[in-house]
Amino acid sequence: MSHLFSKSHKGVGMNGPIATWYAKNTGQGVHLREYAAFAKRLSAYLKPSSSVLEIAFGPGYGAIELSRLGDYAISGVDISDTFVRIAAEKARAAGVRVDFRQGDAQTLPFEAETFDLTYCHAAFKNFTKPVKAIEEMHRVLRPGGIAVIGDLRPGLSDAAIADYTRKMDLGAMDAFFTRMAFKHMLTRLAHTREEFQEMAAASPFKTCEIRETDVSYEVILRRTPAA
Repeated sequence: MSHLFSKSHKGVGMNGPIATWYAKNTGQGVHLREYAAFAKRLSAYLKPSSSVLEIAFGPGYGAIELSRLGDYAISGVDISDTFVRIAAEKARAAGVRVDFRQGDAQTLPFEAETFDLTYCHAAFKNFTKPVKAIEEMHRVLRPGGIAVIGDLRPGLSDAAIADYTRKMDLGAMDAFFTRMAFKHMLTRLAHTREEFQEMAAASPFKTCEIRETDVSYEVILRRTPAA
């Protein structure tokens, strides 16, 4: 299982122009609908005033959507200083408050047992030490807390990728590059169901629940409640 504990790649460098391009292309169409749907599913785990952490928040769309659904204390951490700036600007424009800050998913800048829920959407496959990231999710969760990971499934067919990108409302050039990214990079980095199960078993969570959507897995990990 050594391949589960580290990856030789350094993930996608999401800073500067590439981060701006990503924010533009994920701020419309199917992506925004997915952010809204994912936020709604997350809200089912929350109570008023719950403390929430989004890990690798990107442009901030997910946290912004979740903030519209309840009176939650939401924080976010991302390795990209460009995304910190973009997400903060979008939160201000949306009239919501989210504490976006720079940091590493594998060394979270928070005290232990700080959050009721942590989640990561569409970024987990890029982490170089995925089990360490899962261990950090467990560390910052309060007893009884929940971690949710939503990310692409590997091995998607060309037809599935084409159908998904058609729903993104992209221009021809952006659609082409997005299909190529899915086919030749993103789905190849994605984790299998079995890998998620093995990573959960290697972490303090020990087990996980895995649900399947059209192109993704949704992995739910639960920290044991206090005795």
